[in-house]
Amino acid sequence: MEHLPDDVGTLKAMIIAERVRSAKLQHLLDVLNRMHFGKRSEKMAADQLALAFEDTDIAMGEVEAIREQSADTLAAVSAVPARKGPADAPRASLPAHLPRHEIEIAPEACSCASCGGALHRIGEDRAERLDIVPAQYRVLVTVRPKMGCRACGDGVAQARAPKHIVPGGLPSEALLADVLVKKYADHLPLYRQAQIMARQGVEIDRATLANWVGRAAGYLKPIVELQEQRLLASARLFVDETTAKVLTPGTGKTRTGYLWAMVGDERPYGGADPPAIVYTYMPGRGGMWAAKLLGDYRGILQVDGYEAYGQFGKAGRPGGPATLAYCWAHVRRGFFDAAKGDAAPIAQEALARIAVLYEIEREIHGRSPEERVAIRQARGAPVIEALHGWLEEKRRRMFSGSPTLKAINYALGHWAGLTRYLDDGRIDIDNNPVERSMRLIALQRNYAKRRIMRRCWRQTPKLRRGRRHEL
Repeated sequence: MEHLPDDVGTLKAMIIAERVRSAKLQHLLDVLNRMHFGKRSEKMAADQLALAFEDTDIAMGEVEAIREQSADTLAAVSAVPARKGPADAPRASLPAHLPRHEIEIAPEACSCASCGGALHRIGEDRAERLDIVPAQYRVLVTVRPKMGCRACGDGVAQARAPKHIVPGGLPSEALLADVLVKKYADHLPLYRQAQIMARQGVEIDRATLANWVGRAAGYLKPIVELQEQRLLASARLFVDETTAKVLTPGTGKTRTGYLWAMVGDERPYGGADPPAIVYTYMPGRGGMWAAKLLGDYRGILQVDGYEAYGQFGKAGRPGGPATLAYCWAHVRRGFFDAAKGDAAPIAQEALARIAVLYEIEREIHGRSPEERVAIRQARGAPVIEALHGWLEEKRRRMFSGSPTLKAINYALGHWAGLTRYLDDGRIDIDNNPVERSMRLIALQRNYAKRRIMRRCWRQTPKLRRGRRHEL
């Protein structure tokens, strides 16, 4: 046992330091556990709780269907009020743009059962149900007739064969679009798409599908480049980056690259342009790659606090600085992580104050920039001013290394960019639009991890015996 000092003051200081160290280590452990085994969002969606009751509702629906089909209990069912459940909820109105296919069910008899007179239509009852036409592969047959001249016999006319993305290949452009959407938007890998086609007797191997995807990407490249030009010419831009595993040619191994996303979305302030997004692959995430991506962009740049973006707000930047607006969601996330401990009243109070700002933003979503600024100045600015003073006061009283202190320092260190949205109605309170666009990549990444784990499970008997609970 190490020698302890006899001085009471020194002992107290040592105990306090050890408590701070223990709290910090426990906080890191909580964050790591939540990252690996918990959900990442700082809030719980309202419908998440309903998922726990899904199996119960399915079982009840099965029981009710069996009961209704029983001839012996039909009378009892009609006499006794049924249990109110999801099926009894008011029907949602079906979208008007969906095509309507009417089925008319006429009475079997065309004459009156009482007097024998002819029946005529006096009204009708209409009921709408949501239906689906299952996807069906079909064969497009292109016919190009040859036209000859009867007068001279020499002239022959025929229309040129249309150009296709896969010259002389099987897929139509509609099929290529379907493959791309399923792969990149619906997370359906190519081998599963090949299995779906095989169920209808269409045998297309995965390598062929991959070639189709590559050819389609080549044809889409000019559209992507035009989209990128328009985004870089827009007044406001969301930017973020995330990791992506890529193959190293010739080695059979993978390395970590980065996908950068640029998002344009004017809907929060009532803009007319449709939302747009462009993903760009870069080997790294440092400042040089951010500069290569954004060039001399000088509009509003909504980003997180990553240091690579700081260069765009500098006054000495060639062509002038961009307007940097930072993200309150990242500030909130820091306090959320700190509040996972047993005693974190300061972090919890910070979350409550930030929640007031978000409530204001929900109310003004979709309004004009002028209205948004007026409401923010009237209601949001006092909250932020009070929050700034409160954070400064709490920072002076906290121990070094505290997770809450780290969150406070992050907020105060980015305060100018965090409060810039108060003066410009085009700026959002956070950069969540681009963070939402990263979910597609994260889902693909998680799917790849699960696939690797399943492969290890099949190939490693020891792993199956010793770590079954972890898989």
